Amino acid sequence: MQGEFEMSMMGELNYFLGLQINQLKNGMFVCQTKYYRYVLKKFEIEGCKEASTPISTSCYLDADEYGTIVNQTKFRGLIGSLLYLIASMPNIMYSVCMCARFQANPKESHYNVAKRIFKYLNGTTNVGLWYPNEDTLNLKGYSDSDFAGCKMDGKSTSGTYHLLRASLISWNNKKHACVALSTVEPKYIVAESYCAQISWLKQQINEYGLKVTKVPLFCDNTSAINLTKNPVHHSRTKHMKIRHHFIKEQVSNGVCEIKFIESKK
Repeated sequence: MQGEFEMSMMGELNYFLGLQINQLKNGMFVCQTKYYRYVLKKFEIEGCKEASTPISTSCYLDADEYGTIVNQTKFRGLIGSLLYLIASMPNIMYSVCMCARFQANPKESHYNVAKRIFKYLNGTTNVGLWYPNEDTLNLKGYSDSDFAGCKMDGKSTSGTYHLLRASLISWNNKKHACVALSTVEPKYIVAESYCAQISWLKQQINEYGLKVTKVPLFCDNTSAINLTKNPVHHSRTKHMKIRHHFIKEQVSNGVCEIKFIESKK
């Protein structure tokens, strides 16, 4: 028959494009230990001290116009390697993307922050993503956002994470296109982004013959949650009217539900 071809069994997948994949009886573990060690050697950062976090909570990068200029090619290579490491270490996404904003004219201050990320990774070389075998099927998400976190233009940055069972399957970190007028607005914007993403994820899951009901979104801002339930369109919230209609439609259709989670900040 035309179009038929033979396939050969090459065994279990253990290594793919820098990703190490360990398939076990109770789940699957994905990490990039070998690639990380290669990057350390390439940029001569071997033996660096360990850091407890990818970036300091008091670090707010700006253009640093009068700072010392560093090699642009080397800095871009460093950022490119870190961006690929996000595939198994999504917790470094925020700090890496912050450094990536200054690739056009990198300074020593930007390079030092990028190097701190490697110091953090140096103590977590064996950390990765764990996908356990579980019978229960539940989908949930978490969202958070800062307020005017960018030192240069006052724009906020938000992020969302989606878990299927106990497995991280989708994550996002993005700088907003406009300046927020209140602390509630960036939380509300990320809720809209979550609803759109969860709608797409549910569609993909349904194509595998699986069904999920209302998907909870955990948010640490009570004002944003109250606004989704009872919007007051005065001068401060009128510009969010379109966003509200979209979120309300997703909630009423059973796509998702927004819940409060206590902030530990």
